Amino acid sequence: MIYIGNINYSRKREGGLVCPVSIMHSVAVIVFAATYFTWTSAVFHTQRQVVHKKLRYLLEPPVYAEVTARRGANVTLPCLLQTKPPRYKVKWTKLEPLRRGVENIVLITNGQAQKGYGLLGPRASLRRAHPLDASLRINNLELGDDGRYRCELINGIDDESVFLTLRIEGVVFPYQSTNGRYKFNLQEASEACHGQDATLATYKQLYRAWTEGLDWCNAGWLNDGTVHYPILKPRAQCGGEKFRPGIRSYGPKDKIRDYFDAFCFTSITAGYVFFIGGHLTFAEALEVCREKGAELARVGQLYSAWHFRGLDRCDGGWLYDGSVRFPITTPRERCGGLSDPGVRTFGFPNKTQRLYGAYCYR
Repeated sequence: MIYIGNINYSRKREGGLVCPVSIMHSVAVIVFAATYFTWTSAVFHTQRQVVHKKLRYLLEPPVYAEVTARRGANVTLPCLLQTKPPRYKVKWTKLEPLRRGVENIVLITNGQAQKGYGLLGPRASLRRAHPLDASLRINNLELGDDGRYRCELINGIDDESVFLTLRIEGVVFPYQSTNGRYKFNLQEASEACHGQDATLATYKQLYRAWTEGLDWCNAGWLNDGTVHYPILKPRAQCGGEKFRPGIRSYGPKDKIRDYFDAFCFTSITAGYVFFIGGHLTFAEALEVCREKGAELARVGQLYSAWHFRGLDRCDGGWLYDGSVRFPITTPRERCGGLSDPGVRTFGFPNKTQRLYGAYCYR
């Protein structure tokens, strides 16, 4: 796994590049940083003791309770019966903690017919490899399919369920407004991520990215309306040197009135990113991509190309949002001077400058 190291950037520049200098937080933030998740506290999700009801009809997931796949793939979530009651239904539900009171049903079957529901329904079906197979197949996975699912057998007497997690493989990246630091409320952060071929990251996705090397000193929204930032190297300007590495938490914030950056999540793409050299303005970069039957790449597409396809280029190029970045998988002295792989940035330069090439997506 490629580490996402040294993607921090501030407004202090050296030789034209944006330096990986952590942005100073206010004293209030430093005081509040005591409420963070450390390595041990962050894994509380998996350490709660749960008393399971003994299953009569369903089998516990036979191998793994977590299935991993990439965007665009087809996946099967296993759910097998030990025996069939005389009359029953199997209901598949995507558990949506953010939509309280709303059950996100994916599919219902009575063993003969089946019916899909909601946004997932048209892409969902039963595998039916044998008469006791109620496994759910999902085609052409999307970023929003990531999450926890329930397979529930309903017979009116002894209803029972098994739970599985679908994890989309991907990469988390911090995203900032063109207007500067801390300019998004929750809705604006979500829209900003979608505009860059991504979604707002979940806490689990941010936590995994932190274990893989993400160290970032600006707080950002997650999809549950909480605000966090991941720290691997504690330092004074990032919540204090005395705290251990961990996910610093601001907790739930006002989703309309509070403003932060965003942590976005993306996965592999169907297309590919390529570079066109030259000294181009932003408008000229848009045009040269169109001439190649492509468009300027989104930030998420560049991160995906770097993370999944190993894109390594030492040239700054325009992206669709007006930023200039370049992806490095093999760090070297003349390509940003940083020791870890990452996507480097020049921020959002004046669009009339003729200094950069273009990263196109087709």
